This record gives sequence, C-alpha cells and structure tokens, in this order.
Amino acid sequence: MNYFIKICSCLLALLISSSALAELPSAAQQPLLQELTTVKLSKTLPVLHQLEASEGADMLPLFKTLLGGNLYFVKEDGRLLGKYKAQGATLYADLFTGEKLADLTKKQVKKIKVNNRLRGYLGEAIARIQLSNKDSDVRAEAVRSLFSDLDANTIELIRTARLDEQSRSVQEVMDVALALYRADNSDDATERLQAVKDLQGSLEPSVRNQLTKLAENDPSRSVRKAAQKGVDKIAKQAEKYSFVNQLFFGLSLGSVLLLAAIGLAITFGVMGVINMAHGEMIMLGAYTTYVVQLLLPEMIEYSLWIAVPAAFIVSGTVGILIERLVIRHLHGRPLETLLATFGISLILQQLVRTVFSPLNRQVATPDWMSGSIEINPLLSLTLNRLYIVAFALLVFMILLIVLKKTSLGLNVRAVSQNRDMAKAMGIRTDRVDAMTFGLGSGIAGIAGVALSQLTNVGPNLGQAYIIDSFMVVVFGGVGNLWGTLVAAFTLGIANKFIEPVTGAVLASILVLVFIILFIQKRPKGLFPQKGRAAE
Repeated sequence: MNYFIKICSCLLALLISSSALAELPSAAQQPLLQELTTVKLSKTLPVLHQLEASEGADMLPLFKTLLGGNLYFVKEDGRLLGKYKAQGATLYADLFTGEKLADLTKKQVKKIKVNNRLRGYLGEAIARIQLSNKDSDVRAEAVRSLFSDLDANTIELIRTARLDEQSRSVQEVMDVALALYRADNSDDATERLQAVKDLQGSLEPSVRNQLTKLAENDPSRSVRKAAQKGVDKIAKQAEKYSFVNQLFFGLSLGSVLLLAAIGLAITFGVMGVINMAHGEMIMLGAYTTYVVQLLLPEMIEYSLWIAVPAAFIVSGTVGILIERLVIRHLHGRPLETLLATFGISLILQQLVRTVFSPLNRQVATPDWMSGSIEINPLLSLTLNRLYIVAFALLVFMILLIVLKKTSLGLNVRAVSQNRDMAKAMGIRTDRVDAMTFGLGSGIAGIAGVALSQLTNVGPNLGQAYIIDSFMVVVFGGVGNLWGTLVAAFTLGIANKFIEPVTGAVLASILVLVFIILFIQKRPKGLFPQKGRAAE
C-alpha cells in the first residue's frame, strides 16, 4: 500500500511539473518577451503581432493581463509579472508559472503601458485565440464577448471561423453575431428583415437590445413589426425563466430553513423545549467554518469538508452542555425554559463579540462552489445554492436513517411518543434528552456552515433564522421530519414569490399571518405527531 501511494505521488509530481513546463514560453518567444519590456509604446504593436503569430494560445495569459493593465516586469532581469490583490495588499506573480513573489516592491518593478490602439488589438487577438480553443464553451463565450463591438474585421474573423466550426452550439452563437451585424449595418430592408427573423429565436441580451432599437427606429415598417414580434417573444421567454429562477431561489431558501429547523423539530418534538438559543447554535457553526479557514489558509478548497464535522461537534457539544446544566432542571416548566434559553442566547452572542469582535466576518467560497451553471442567457443556477440544496436533502436523508435504523432513533421515537412508558421500559430518558439536544444543536451547526457560504458571519446571524425555524416546525407538525421538509420548502418558495410584489418585510408578515390562520384550522400542523404524548 505504501509503494502504491509513493508511485501515485511521483506520477502526480510529474504531471504537475510537466503542466508547469507547458506554460513556459518557448525559446523563440523569449527574445520577443524581452523586447516587450524595452520597446517604446508606439513600437509595442508589432511585437504583439509576432507573439500572436508564434504561439498565440500560449500568449493568452499575457494578452489578458496586458489588456487589464496588470502586466509588469522586474527591472533587474525583465521577468514578466502579473499584478493582483490579496486581502488588500498588492502582490506580484510570475506570468507563466504563477509563482508568487511577495518580496517585490513597487520600485523593483515597472508597468508595461497600454493605449486604446493596443486595447483594440488585444481584444481582437484574444477573441482570435479563443475562437481556436479546443473547448467549445470557450469558443462560444469568445463570440459573445464580441457582440457589443462588431465591425467589419470582427465579422470577417467570425465568418472565417464559422466555415471550420464543428460544434452546433458555437455555430448558433456565430450565426447570431452575423445576424446582429446585418441587422444593424445593412442598407437593404429585405436583408435586415431576414436578419431580424434569424434573431427571433435567440435569448441573448444583445439581441433584445438590437431588436428593441429596430422596433423603434428602423425606417421599414415590416422590419419594425418583425422586430417588435421578436421583442415580445423574448419577453414571454424571460417571464417563464424568471418563474424558474424564483423557484430555484425559493428552494435555496427552503433548504436553509430545513437545515435550521430540522434540529429544532427534533428537540421540540422529543423534549417539548422551546430553545431560544437554537439560532446561536447556527452562529457557532458559521464561526467554526471561519476559524477552520483561518487555521488552514492554504486549504480553502477542502475547508468545508473539515468544517462540517467540526461545526457539528462544536455546536453539538455546546447543546449537550446546555441540556445537562440548564434544561434538565427545568422539565415541565416551558416558560422558564424559554427564558433560560433566551438568556443563554444573549450570553453566547456576547461571548462571540468578545472573542471575534462585533464586526461581520467573511468566509471564502471554494472554487468548486463558485460560479454558476448557465442554462441559457436568461437562466443560470449559482453553484453555491445548488450545492446547499443537495446538502440539505443529504442531511435530511441521513437523519431519517439515523432515526429509523439505529437504537438512538428507536429511543428518540419512543420518548417522543410516550415518555413515561419509555422510562418504564428501561430507556434512560435523561440520556436520550442529552443526545437529542446535542443532535439537534449539531445539525444547527451544520446549517451555519451552509449559511456562511451565502452571507457574512456575525454575532446576530442566528437571530435572523430562529423565528422562521419555529414557523417551519409549527407549520409542518411538531417532531415530524417530513412535515419539516414540506413546510421549509413551502415557506421558502412562498417568500420568494411574494417578495417581488410586496417587499421582503411585508412578505414575511403575510407568511406569518397565513401560518396563524392555518394553525387555527389545524393546530397540530400539516403532519401531526402520533402517539399518546401527542394527544
């Protein structure tokens, strides 16, 4: 096994070193790169022409960095650098290897200047290089980047690339670019009309803008009519995808409510305790994520995998301590329990303010959770919310299995249905209470990990979700996991559909009024708990 690990490590090192070498400029490019650091601004364009002609794809990082105004070189040896900012500090890295050079000062480096003429060339050069990229998504995005700056040279470039293009999706984007140019620049009304008809099936923002412009200003009545038809068609599609987008955000909010409320549903259902410190368990989970990233700054990509069990342990341990030291002494006194847990919530908030300060803290999002999946130009699903929805459902299924298939779950269900009978059968109800409270608090800590990817971490983080969590538990049915699932997603979706019409505050009020009216008809919620204790 050790030999296998060593072999894999060697192969990985070889792959990394070979990929790094592949990014280095060739021997033929080295003199041109050196010349780029010494030549005058007026003589820079011929050098860039030669670099593109030699190995255009290898020069893409250089062209992008130069276009962004972040290309520098070391005065002493002419080494090319890219400037970037990290935590408010200006740093430099080797342009081709990515090696960070933290010890360089501003006096040791010099910027390679760029003017409008060079920017125009660089934009076209980047598009040319990307149009020959092996990845069809990169080629399609390169064409989209040219929509706002279509001219005769650009169109000729796209038309030439279109002849050899094999991907149907890239061909469609190229056809849109060609039609946009004809619709905006052709003097022939018939040709503009045909271009408008070609554009009517596209959802690109540039297409909508162009059709709107033609519908208002084109001298030909038939072109204006066709353009308006295209605008109306896009508007209907936009309305449909807006509905889907709101539904997705509703599911995202529902998944957060599910994670926040599911632990509360267990403790409330088994122990009958109104835990006002439940929001602080969420807060502790979020701060645990922040601390993990502070301790492992070079492992941001893996920090969440460490933070999830760490948050569960931290919040679960604090929950067990609260139950052992306070809750167990207040059984049968719900009002005193509510006041005691409210006091604990204030203590935990102040403790966090003392340790971390009252300021909000930002938790970094790993690269694998960043960005979005673009379904079409009108609909994209953000990866962080998509992962949180999947994570919430995974936690729900694991908890369901624990409660259905383990001895702890059997004891929890027995105590929740009839505490006295469970105690008479030899079940240690005090131990079940502690484990249940710890389990519910631990899941709240996991909810804090998820919330840290959606918002800043602060002492009042949990307070924003405690009321919604109680509403979910009451609406779904106290102690019923399936009821909590249905209630969380129902309230999340309802909130997101009402908010655009009424605003966030009034939307929350309307949801609360609905739950109050609903409880009048069904006091035990959607899925009432079964058992003698529930009667």
